[in-house]
Amino acid sequence: SPDDTACRLEEQELLRILNAFLEKLPAQKRILFVRRYWFGETSAEIAKKYGYSETKVRSVLFRTRKKLQKFLNGKGVHL
Repeated sequence: SPDDTACRLEEQELLRILNAFLEKLPAQKRILFVRRYWFGETSAEIAKKYGYSETKVRSVLFRTRKKLQKFLNGKGVHL
């Protein structure tokens, strides 16, 4: 249906924008973000795996989410 097609196009555009954001991140921040929000690992799991404190992981993720929000707003995406 036309609604399904529009929804798929919106999803593809959002994915393109998200990938553009992730490509601009330093590797460490990108890895932490993807491990948390794509693979669903907890901050504790990520901290243990990479030798960081949980506080550092949570702090990096918080700042990265804020940057993502600003990036999305700049692209006209408001979630």
